[in-house]
Amino acid sequence: MRTHPFGADGPALGVVGQGTWYLDEARRADAIAALRAGLDHGLAHIDTAEMYGDGAAEELVGEAIAGRRDEVFLVSKVLPHNASRRGTIAACERSLQRLRTDRLDAYLLHWPGDHALEDTFAAFDELQRAGKILRWGVSNFDVPELEEALAIAGPGRIACNQVLYHLQERAVEHAVLPWCERHGVALVAYSPFGHDAFPAPDTTGGRVLADIAAARGASPRQVALAFLTRRPSVLAIPKAARAAHALDNAGALALELSATEIERIDAAFPRGAKPRWLPML
Repeated sequence: MRTHPFGADGPALGVVGQGTWYLDEARRADAIAALRAGLDHGLAHIDTAEMYGDGAAEELVGEAIAGRRDEVFLVSKVLPHNASRRGTIAACERSLQRLRTDRLDAYLLHWPGDHALEDTFAAFDELQRAGKILRWGVSNFDVPELEEALAIAGPGRIACNQVLYHLQERAVEHAVLPWCERHGVALVAYSPFGHDAFPAPDTTGGRVLADIAAARGASPRQVALAFLTRRPSVLAIPKAARAAHALDNAGALALELSATEIERIDAAFPRGAKPRWLPML
């Protein structure tokens, strides 16, 4: 199984985990079965947030991991409008209750907001001292926000930056990914198949993925995940609403692409020009 570290001093995790955005809209029994199947096959990193389904996704995850908490690397996120010092602590307590656990392996600020980062990070430190979170990070931060966060927190404190990253949206490769690599920050790719926009099989890119998949005895989505996690700082968290989809995602854990295969995918899905703003969903 391919693993990458979750931050400078974090544990080595399988390069593919499990996202839960919109998972609460799936049939509940199927969603729980998918999360459990993922756990059974090495997808220990489960990411959720208070925003997802207004807490419903956290409740679903809590049910799915009941009795298996120690097998999971559990991550949740605080909404920016809750991210004052007191608000962050209160939000974390609510998330812990919904998730039926006493701790999070990581707690993230969902995106930059109006509350001062000094206050949010002070709350993270307080939660960490209390053992309610083991580490913390950010999400949807571009380089200027990352620089501000680093100046406030100091080196080695920011465990991850969770960002939009898929074959047709590679903006993070211009500056955000190199910054994260320089500073020992894991880059976690959300929506790694796009938002209902995975390359169709009759497109140029889709044919490249299918060709490589056929040669490697893999699926096109496994090939896409292997490409996105080719760099040592990148982890991906695709959502799976059915157990079969979770098992397919897990197949990417053992898939390592050759330099030639990476070049073919790179050519089929050009990075494009650096955008003015970091894309996010």
